[in-house]
Amino acid sequence: MVAALNETLLGEAHFPAVIADVEALIDAEVSDKSGASGLALKGGYATVKKLGPSIVPSAIEGLLPEFVTKLEPYWQAFAASGESGFSEYLVARGDEVADSLLGVTDERIEGSDRTAIKKVYSSLRPSAKKNVIEALPRLGVLVQKYAG
Repeated sequence: MVAALNETLLGEAHFPAVIADVEALIDAEVSDKSGASGLALKGGYATVKKLGPSIVPSAIEGLLPEFVTKLEPYWQAFAASGESGFSEYLVARGDEVADSLLGVTDERIEGSDRTAIKKVYSSLRPSAKKNVIEALPRLGVLVQKYAG
């Protein structure tokens, strides 16, 4: 049996590097966006970063355990499948994976008392699923880098 993601991604040896890599993944995904929706996403992301430079890394650190829990069944099924790329595995199940991951952020934002962040999130949420699906190739590479 393959090691659980919480051991490989959340363990002391890798956790700081995983947080940095996730932030770099988010930065790259936001940077790649274009068009009107891309401008909205870039503006929202810039607003969050201006509110506090530690917001994004803190959010990653706080949310990562829940995201890892959501990714775990996909990782275990991928490992059992014999397929070679976790990215491809995630992309093939894009809608399902995106819904699972967005469930984490939806739940968290509901419980937040930070009005500015709630406002930004609610404005970006309609396109979030598409954005998460587009990020799955990079996410798969990141997970496989540490867990593969």
